[in-house]
Amino acid sequence: MSTSTPQQPRATMKHVAALAGVGIKTVSRVINDEPNVTEATAERVWKAVRELDYQLDLQAGSLRRADGRTRTLGLLVGSVDNPFAGAIHRAVEDIAAARGVAVFASSMDDDAGRESEAVRAFLQRRVDGLILTTASDHPEYLSLLRDRGLPVVYVDREPLEADVDTVASDNRAGAAAATAHLIAHGHRRIALLTDRLDLVTARERRQGYLGAHAAAGVPVPEDLIVTGLHEATDAEGALARLLASDEPPTAAFSAQNLITIGALHALRAAGLSHSTALVGFDDVALADLMDPGVTVVAQDPQLIGKHAAERVFARLGGEVDEPVRTVVPVTLVQRGSGEIAPRGRV
Repeated sequence: MSTSTPQQPRATMKHVAALAGVGIKTVSRVINDEPNVTEATAERVWKAVRELDYQLDLQAGSLRRADGRTRTLGLLVGSVDNPFAGAIHRAVEDIAAARGVAVFASSMDDDAGRESEAVRAFLQRRVDGLILTTASDHPEYLSLLRDRGLPVVYVDREPLEADVDTVASDNRAGAAAATAHLIAHGHRRIALLTDRLDLVTARERRQGYLGAHAAAGVPVPEDLIVTGLHEATDAEGALARLLASDEPPTAAFSAQNLITIGALHALRAAGLSHSTALVGFDDVALADLMDPGVTVVAQDPQLIGKHAAERVFARLGGEVDEPVRTVVPVTLVQRGSGEIAPRGRV
């Protein structure tokens, strides 16, 4: 005969109040972020909440609160399996958790339709603010967000509308630095492997690549520009074809981390890892342990997420200043692959 452990009764606000040594009204004030509660009292209440695993009914609570807040944020990233997006997610959660706010996260896989569906799902959950990555220059839901008066911050990619808060890497400068680095090492046939040009990041990185050629007075090898790549397998096939052509590139700039992984596979398969230079945009796992190490333009997704979360909370706190565009610097990290000279040059 099997036995089961009796289920523990669900903690209530009364239990929290008893453990914290305060009244039920005080617990309610703390949970609903209302004034006239000392910091020490609030700390005791939150400690009791954690110890009892008290589950806040955020939706019901929002109806009781004067400001209608649910203590939740919506976060939309390009793809949850991309480490860059994961790092942003973690940074946002760290900032939100310190304020007792939960984060609902979703992935759109760079599909404008899924993006709109996710935003509407967030609105149905009555989130207090949104941190979004967009796949569109003109998201169709922007007017809806304006009507709601909901704080919104865009990360990594932003719509063309100028009246929104954004936090993004310096994509054009980073791509220019990567390309200029390869040109300085003697390369004149540098392949560009990049994402779809309807994505603002891909356009900016392409402009940086073109700008570096113009600044150095080096003709752009148009036959080596490949756009529309999104997955590692796409990039692997594209670079493999270029390497097998009559006039192959002596170097490649891969303008996205998954594209860099595909490029590495192509170079390894062709036996050209030590003779064809490579610089990637955004770091990849174990890049410093590869042979040669992978030279990259490193972004700072943790700082992007931190700035975005802080911006949302500033808006929630009542800030009404003009929208701010925060540009996070990037860093060229030299590890070996980007320092390979063209064959025949030392």
